Amino acid sequence: MSRVGKYPVPVPAGVQVALQGRTVVAKGKLGELKLDLTEMVDVTVEGAQVAVKPRGEDRQSRMMWGTTRSLIEGMVKGVSTGFTKSMEITGTGYKAAVQGKDLVLNLGYSHEIRYPIPSGIKITCEKPTSVKVEGSDKRQVGQVAAEIRAFRGPEPYKGKGVRYDNEVILRKEGKKK
Repeated sequence: MSRVGKYPVPVPAGVQVALQGRTVVAKGKLGELKLDLTEMVDVTVEGAQVAVKPRGEDRQSRMMWGTTRSLIEGMVKGVSTGFTKSMEITGTGYKAAVQGKDLVLNLGYSHEIRYPIPSGIKITCEKPTSVKVEGSDKRQVGQVAAEIRAFRGPEPYKGKGVRYDNEVILRKEGKKK
């Protein structure tokens, strides 16, 4: 039995969750998200709760039970409060700025990197060395943050590069004489 799937998803005030055929639609102040359901689970919307049940007792149905419940919970949280990822840029001359619909990064290369900001995502730079990615879709926020980090990941000797705020970089000792 799924330990995650058996609990219903609470729907906060200001969020509407509707079932349109085999699609769950969540609407809130930050937008609208949709999730196409698999044939292995059933979803019911009862008042301020969303319940997920498996259709069968096979292993795959039970796995999709908890997964679907977690995806629906992420949708509800995304349209009500949203998700954020904060990153810190470390290194001499390394900086970031938002120019129009692009994020411009100077990360020690001979050229600047222009990253087009996707729709549904908001990127802000309070300081030249901090980048904040915000949005309602948890998967998209994480993907955009990972793509920005991949331009220059943190290196273990001086810690230069782009890292998440809560990330710990294991530092190595340099070469000895």
